[in-house]
Amino acid sequence: MNNNVSKSNYKYSRKRINVGLGLTIAGFLIFLLGANPDLVGLDRSPYIGFVQTAVFSTGLAMLCLGGYLSFKACQLADSIQSLAQDIGVRLVATGYLISLISGMADVFGFGTQSWPALPFFGPRQAAGVIVGEIIIAIGFILYMPFLSTKA
Repeated sequence: MNNNVSKSNYKYSRKRINVGLGLTIAGFLIFLLGANPDLVGLDRSPYIGFVQTAVFSTGLAMLCLGGYLSFKACQLADSIQSLAQDIGVRLVATGYLISLISGMADVFGFGTQSWPALPFFGPRQAAGVIVGEIIIAIGFILYMPFLSTKA
């Protein structure tokens, strides 16, 4: 066993971390704009329709991608992903798909509104999006790179 770890293993790509964090922050702001457009005075309807759902789904996608890039850049240069990290990446992707499909259920044709009616974001769809976001959070917790201190 070699306990002497070279310093090159600990060099993180600052550019990749900055890009990931910037994408995460931009995604959060876009998600916030889609979820509550009244914060910036853009609320034009009492209902949450297709455009708002598409905007917060896009923001959530950017948030997930930015988080993945940031955590990936924080890993050691010569380390391989653990099984927990592999599961975490898949949970993030699965959670996003659950959120996207739940939010866009009426647009895809299997929601509570039939096709001639306008898409409407109802309580069941909100519950599906929340479940997807919880799965995304669990995935990111599993994906966090932890340094093991073996003596």
